[in-house]
Amino acid sequence: MEAKSQTTSEKYAADIASIREAQVRINPFIHATPVLTSETLNTIAGRKLFFKCECLQKGGAFKFRGASNAIFSLDDDQAARGVVTHSSGNHAAALSLAAKLRSIPAYIVVPKNAPKCKVENVMRYGGQIIWSEATLQSREETAAKVLQETGAVLVHPYNDGRVISGQGTISLELLEQAPQIDTIIVPISGGGLISGVALGAKSINPAIRVLAAEPRGASDAAQSKAAGRILVLPETNTIADGLRASLGDLTWPVVRDLVDDIIIVDDKEIIEAMRLCYEILKVAVEPSGAIGLAAVLSNSFRENPAWKDCNHVGIILSGGNVDLGVLWDSLSK
Repeated sequence: MEAKSQTTSEKYAADIASIREAQVRINPFIHATPVLTSETLNTIAGRKLFFKCECLQKGGAFKFRGASNAIFSLDDDQAARGVVTHSSGNHAAALSLAAKLRSIPAYIVVPKNAPKCKVENVMRYGGQIIWSEATLQSREETAAKVLQETGAVLVHPYNDGRVISGQGTISLELLEQAPQIDTIIVPISGGGLISGVALGAKSINPAIRVLAAEPRGASDAAQSKAAGRILVLPETNTIADGLRASLGDLTWPVVRDLVDDIIIVDDKEIIEAMRLCYEILKVAVEPSGAIGLAAVLSNSFRENPAWKDCNHVGIILSGGNVDLGVLWDSLSK
């Protein structure tokens, strides 16, 4: 009992007030993304699905919300020095674009193994790329050096209250567009997206279920939930390049307390879900973005009696920045 009162009274890095403030701050810059439905996919899933198309967000992913909130929260003195982050993907592009809109520099530390399409997005939006080795240690050390040299402000890809609040604006939009939703399925990696979504959604509707979708080859969040503490995997192996990060100390408490369960899926299920998004929904979705559909179609979800009354399911298609070469290879396997 004592533990429960501790977690419920704990202050999270974001709350409904900070999420509503973020919505006002970023609304002039972001797309309010559409919600798509498909009778065909409803029939396949055996329930009504509502697809929140963050793959159609500026920069091609939900990350633009958090990046915009972080950048437009800065005072003029901070902003003038610019921002720095380390990211192999969508956050890097999002921060570059948001910085461009505020006319400030963005220093982006990018590991050498980053997907080509995502590196090109950073360049397209004017981010200044500084290369690092592929390890997290190299990324963090390089970012620290850039911070020291420039005096820029660090904007972490997910372990940042401003970023979490920005991502939470998805809940506000989604539950306005489809108020009948009783369950939301969200990709999980570092936890910024699901933390914001859970905090927003459960403030609006405390009975709503928030489920995470995670690849089997990067299932650290599921293992952390089971262990009751953050676990970091020695290595990850999944086609979903956006879902390889580990939970942060700001995202973990929200995942621990507010995420109802984590559904683990195989890469082949992710690839099949991508195919359905392309063929039926007619939207380009990257592997990380398709995992919510993979989860709702998985046997572990369908056969779990706990979720039999999840009848109106919101699925966040989190991004659409797919490396087409990798896509063709994966579809032809």
